[in-house]
Amino acid sequence: MTPAARVAAAIEVLDALVTRREPAAESLKDWGKAHRFAGSGDRSAIAGLVFDALRRKSSAAYVMDAQTPRAIMLGALREARGLDLGAISALFNGEGHAPAPLSDAEKARLTSASLDGAPDHVRGDYPEWLAGAFAAVFGQNAVAEGRALAERAPVDMRVNTLHGDRDAALKQLAHLHPAPTALSPIGLRIEIPVDGRAPALQAEPAYARGRVEVQDEGSQLASLLAGASEGMQVLDLCAGGGGKALALGAAMNNTGQIYATDTDGRRLMPIFARMERAGVRNIQTRAPRGKEDVLADLEGKCDLVFVDAPCTGVGAWRRNPDAKWRTRPGALEQRMKDQDQVLANAARYVKKGGSICYTTCSLLREEDEDRVAAFLASHGDFLPRDPTHMARLAGVPKLAEYASKFGPGIRLSPFTTGTDGFYVTSVVKT
Repeated sequence: MTPAARVAAAIEVLDALVTRREPAAESLKDWGKAHRFAGSGDRSAIAGLVFDALRRKSSAAYVMDAQTPRAIMLGALREARGLDLGAISALFNGEGHAPAPLSDAEKARLTSASLDGAPDHVRGDYPEWLAGAFAAVFGQNAVAEGRALAERAPVDMRVNTLHGDRDAALKQLAHLHPAPTALSPIGLRIEIPVDGRAPALQAEPAYARGRVEVQDEGSQLASLLAGASEGMQVLDLCAGGGGKALALGAAMNNTGQIYATDTDGRRLMPIFARMERAGVRNIQTRAPRGKEDVLADLEGKCDLVFVDAPCTGVGAWRRNPDAKWRTRPGALEQRMKDQDQVLANAARYVKKGGSICYTTCSLLREEDEDRVAAFLASHGDFLPRDPTHMARLAGVPKLAEYASKFGPGIRLSPFTTGTDGFYVTSVVKT
């Protein structure tokens, strides 16, 4: 496919998103099935265009003064990819499978339209209903934080210390030009080119042999901040596919025991293959079994309960840009209820002197400090751990610089730390 035909296909996918209101990945998959002639390079390029358009959907529409998929694509080519009028005109030439040529009005907007004077939520590319929440958390940096969340995320990897150190992994993946992560002592980062095509890590021997695991640097830091150490009894209460459980297992050097569970047993299924590849042997899964309490024997016995709480995922918008436009206020309210419930449940399993590590990939106070404050108010036998102490236990004292201004814990974000957005705190049972 020509570059112009790829743009036309991306507009087609955006149109399907508007009419069917489904995740972008599903629309891209459906498009690929209906267009078997498109090769892997074509599909990857089309996905990159679609996700760039979704990252800058609000500002792109504002620039073009229209909300159509075509207008959003045009604006995104300027705002996200930095193309000038000449380059965009070459893609919209009407030849073959290319989109129709630019109108005079479109040319004028692409040439002279500006975001000067646009509302903060437009300049920052986040939903208008979250404007107040962003202002409350970020103040004058709300636009900068929003724009950082609208950037393309790099590929981050956690080095599996059970199989070697970071220097060895750097050598094994040297042909992909990774660099050490700025904050995580066990991370590597590969920057993604303008076309959005990521390296095929699944085809790398270092990945297949469990030397590295794909994991955002922020997620790596959240796992380190949990303070897991050798010999502990750890409960991962919302384990999902097991990414953080694997990181905890490596931090514990395959000693002690990690109990990985989730309310949906299907989400746990990937963990088995991942454990085998990584050589992690201290994880025991506890899948739900109807009304049976599969964690009853752990009450009051855990040194650490790790809670990767269900949340709106605001901090992961770089990787899931369509999610920010699909999430509604009602979803936030439901997530807050879920978070209160999972924290209250976590308290059952902590022994005296043990701790709960509460983390979200959200940047909203409602899901972060406010939930911890509500928990502490109703659980007088728990006290917050000082962020400086958390950072020191993690072996990354610099993280204390990112202590929250709104309560206990540490905040990470693309704008401040170059990671996905995470909130991490720890409370200790007295």
